[in-house]
Amino acid sequence: MQQQVDSLLDNAYFATMAYFSVGVLALIVFLYCFEIVARYKCWDEIKNGNVAVAMATGGKIFGICNIFRFSILANDSVYQSMIWALYGFLLLLAAYFLFEFLTPVFRIDEEIKRDNRAVGLIAMIISVSLSYLIGATVML
Repeated sequence: MQQQVDSLLDNAYFATMAYFSVGVLALIVFLYCFEIVARYKCWDEIKNGNVAVAMATGGKIFGICNIFRFSILANDSVYQSMIWALYGFLLLLAAYFLFEFLTPVFRIDEEIKRDNRAVGLIAMIISVSLSYLIGATVML
């Protein structure tokens, strides 16, 4: 089966559709994981106009997609890309917990839920920046 899929990936149109589909599915799954660990409901808060949540969620979306981008560039198959994307996501999730842990003065999630845009912006920048760092290690 893997050989059949790999032969289909020789077609640029099919490869684009395959990587796109896997990437979107991974994005949905990984965002759901972030939704579970956050102390707020991302999409409800965004619907209510919470800009801090929108920035933090946007950073996560960019970070996840950027890691997947690097995993596609660095690997020869969809399977390898998925493994590296999962590994990169776990590192990004660990960074999320580390960010919360390293700010004992206030709770990151609570501040973001209260629409503290400064905290939302920093959360976004951390997700984006670390996605480049993680992505660079995927390219090794």
